[in-house]
Amino acid sequence: MSNVFSPVPSYQPASGPPEYQQLPPRDTQQGSWGRSCLFALLGLVAGVFLVGQIFWLFRPRVEMPPKVREQYFSHDRRAWDKVAIITLEGMILDEEEGFVKRQIDQALQDDRVKAVVLRVNSPGGTITDADFLYHHLSKLRDKKPLVVSMGSVAASGAYYVSMAVGHRPDTIFAEPTTWTGSIGVIIFHMNVEQLLARLGVETDPITSAPLKDMGSLFRKMTPEERGIFQGLVDKSLARFKEVIRSGRAKFADDPAALDNIATGQIFTAKEALELGLVDRIGFLEDAVERAIELAGLDPSQVCVIRYKREVGLADLIWGSDFISSKWYDVTLTDLRKRLALLSPRAFYLMTGSLLELQWLELARP
Repeated sequence: MSNVFSPVPSYQPASGPPEYQQLPPRDTQQGSWGRSCLFALLGLVAGVFLVGQIFWLFRPRVEMPPKVREQYFSHDRRAWDKVAIITLEGMILDEEEGFVKRQIDQALQDDRVKAVVLRVNSPGGTITDADFLYHHLSKLRDKKPLVVSMGSVAASGAYYVSMAVGHRPDTIFAEPTTWTGSIGVIIFHMNVEQLLARLGVETDPITSAPLKDMGSLFRKMTPEERGIFQGLVDKSLARFKEVIRSGRAKFADDPAALDNIATGQIFTAKEALELGLVDRIGFLEDAVERAIELAGLDPSQVCVIRYKREVGLADLIWGSDFISSKWYDVTLTDLRKRLALLSPRAFYLMTGSLLELQWLELARP
């Protein structure tokens, strides 16, 4: 039996290596330009960051007080004559260099401002700072009509400041929900002697006279010291009443009526109207209309503006939200406020829940 074999396929030589398509040469000039732009951008960002850090470090030395800018509020935007709204908000502290004083100066120096509305939303403050604002607003009133518009709270030192309107009728407006009054004086005092004793801490001050450390937080107040502080409070209250009589004709004619309500009590707007502490119940727009009337202006040809803080360099670098944050806003003013609440200073200030909130705010790290 013969073997049958399948035919062997003919040998085909392997094909040569595949041909590769040559890529075009890379544009080295374009790549270099891109890297240069990237490095320039990174350098710019680093430069801005460095300038910001330097500005932040030396901020107390180089920062100028924020300027006052105008913001349109109502009526004819293109009118020449203006009514300006000055805002007094928050606790009245360190007002000699404060924004309220700069608003007063702006309104006083601007010949186009024919009348001023003082918008008050404050629980009061130190007797010195309240009297400071009262003094300068009284000078402003001698030049231009002044009307007060009370917001949610216009108590104690804020009511004191409102008396700058003088005896001109219908110049103090309170909103229906306003709290006002709180006519009185308070000196805050704490005694941490027992707390220090538990911690094993003993204070031993060296003074030039026995009364040099009166009001100290580290021991109980003596009867003599309490009598001296009470005398200061009584004299400050007498000044408060004198200012109210200069701004409320009713109490100038009847001082006994003022004595009956100068108990530190807080009044609603309706109660304040019945007692003669305010003239009308109305909103900011009503106070503006009264100011226009007192200035003898045509409502259709007047521009009502309110003052705002001008954006500064710090706002542009860091942003307004960051400036207002607690991480950044540790300024000398804040430190003074915190120390003010710890030192024996006299306040025209409404106490109670609102004051507790202020303490919590100032004590927050």
